[in-house]
Amino acid sequence: MSTDNARAAAEDSLEDYAFRYVPRTFRRWSAASVGATALGSIAFLADFSIGASIGIDHGTDNAVLGILFASVIILVVGVPVAYYAARFNLDLDLIARGSGFGYYGSIITTVIFAGFTCIFFALEGAIMAQGLQVATDLPLWLGYLISTVVVIPIVIYGMRALERLQFWTTPLWLALALLPLLWILVSDPEAVRAFTSFTGNSDGSISFGAVVSSAAVCFALTPQLAEQIDYLRAMPPRTRSNARSWWTSFVFSGPGWVIFSGTKQVIGVFLAVYLLVKIDPDLGHRATEPVKQFVGMYQTLIPDWLAIILAVVLIVVAQVKINVTNAYSGSLAWSNVFTRAAKHYPGRTIFVLFNLVIAYVLMMLDVFTLITFVLSLYANVVMAWLVTIATDIAINKWVLRISPRYPEFRRGMLHDWNPVGLVSVGLASVLSLLAFSGLLGAAVKPFSVLIAIGVAIVTTPVMAVATRGRYYLRRRSDGIDSPRFDADGNPSGERLRCHVTGYTFERPDMLASAERGPHGQVQYVSSLALTLDDSDQYVLPPEVTGPPRWATARRASQRRASQRRGET
Repeated sequence: MSTDNARAAAEDSLEDYAFRYVPRTFRRWSAASVGATALGSIAFLADFSIGASIGIDHGTDNAVLGILFASVIILVVGVPVAYYAARFNLDLDLIARGSGFGYYGSIITTVIFAGFTCIFFALEGAIMAQGLQVATDLPLWLGYLISTVVVIPIVIYGMRALERLQFWTTPLWLALALLPLLWILVSDPEAVRAFTSFTGNSDGSISFGAVVSSAAVCFALTPQLAEQIDYLRAMPPRTRSNARSWWTSFVFSGPGWVIFSGTKQVIGVFLAVYLLVKIDPDLGHRATEPVKQFVGMYQTLIPDWLAIILAVVLIVVAQVKINVTNAYSGSLAWSNVFTRAAKHYPGRTIFVLFNLVIAYVLMMLDVFTLITFVLSLYANVVMAWLVTIATDIAINKWVLRISPRYPEFRRGMLHDWNPVGLVSVGLASVLSLLAFSGLLGAAVKPFSVLIAIGVAIVTTPVMAVATRGRYYLRRRSDGIDSPRFDADGNPSGERLRCHVTGYTFERPDMLASAERGPHGQVQYVSSLALTLDDSDQYVLPPEVTGPPRWATARRASQRRASQRRGET
């Protein structure tokens, strides 16, 4: 392992802990500040397009019920995952490692998430390019390029730059998006009646299949939770003095992001109906374009030239707000995957550019016109992945107590691969994609996402019981005597020196090294050094971890029952 390589990876100002625990020394923001920054990232306009698409296809009633159905499930799935991120200051990849996937197994889930950031960057970039074309007649290909390049200076400087951007632009975005909408709702009751009675391409009846088909598109937004987590992992330690602020920020900027997202999807249905009923009935599916939606809404209130300017300002602000997050989270994900696989770290900036190139290619392939199909397809794998992690946390950790309660992410403490998560995601994805393709019958096709969710919920605990939890932990002790957590249950702020890199790291990021000091003393090694090391010389040997707590309790109960029978 190159010391220079480790030094580059440890550069706090640029690398933002791409593949390790976020220490207290970095988490200097208040809970409210982190929450506000995280909420700023949900300014994306794809919500409006998604709501409009499913509204036109299935009518208002089915679309709104589908949005509500998806939002409730996403909220439930998001609570345990987001809590672990905020409480233990880890991103979703690090959480997945100890929640059923193993040290290398979580690479699969991280690639799924990285793909999400590329797809949604492309969708948002396409929306910005459409706005620039309306305002300036700029060719779409050039608009795609501008929307891609504009985020680079901000993303490279990581969380600090993102916090400032989100804080200062959120009030402007809210004013431009909501004030004209509120005026129309108050001043034009006929528009509201048209919205509530809109049937779209359906026969007007409420259908469970149409509701689920609507929800399926919305489910593809679930990985936004992982982007929220990339902010939540910077939450300060939770103490008695900040508990109320901590929980409020966690709820609204963590799992609660879907409340705002669902509301925007319903607004998207309304805007599409408003365009089709009040402005241009011949627009068809072009009413799903946010550019058309906001220009049309503004034009009913102000002169055309000003309407176009304000719509473009809104779209550019929204696109930059979300796409800096897409590019940032994507760079973290790709960095994590490459570094573990190659044991080499070329710098996060390389992966910012890699992510943006993929997104630009998707824009050039006109992914926006296939938004409903792409998201419906992607939702099957997305829900298999996130439901598996949430189920492992909620059931395997807290109910069955097979999975280790506290999230483990360090190399040497985990097995490389864990069949619990891998089998669950694989089986749920395959079965749901078979259903989506129609191979399981036309009647089953609309419910493919529900198959992914159901299979993941069942398979995850079944696999944990079947494997008796043997593949979670390679070791139970990290060889360090001091506690990992303080009196409030927060990760400890104690600092220890890594003998490999020479840097000091906080206790949760450290292990005892297999290489003793010159006088036989215990030396410490950071998870960063272990990630970049390809020799295994610092990795402690495996230990006999013993059966999980539930198995021990069951055997003790059986022994007591046998003793009682013997006494009688």
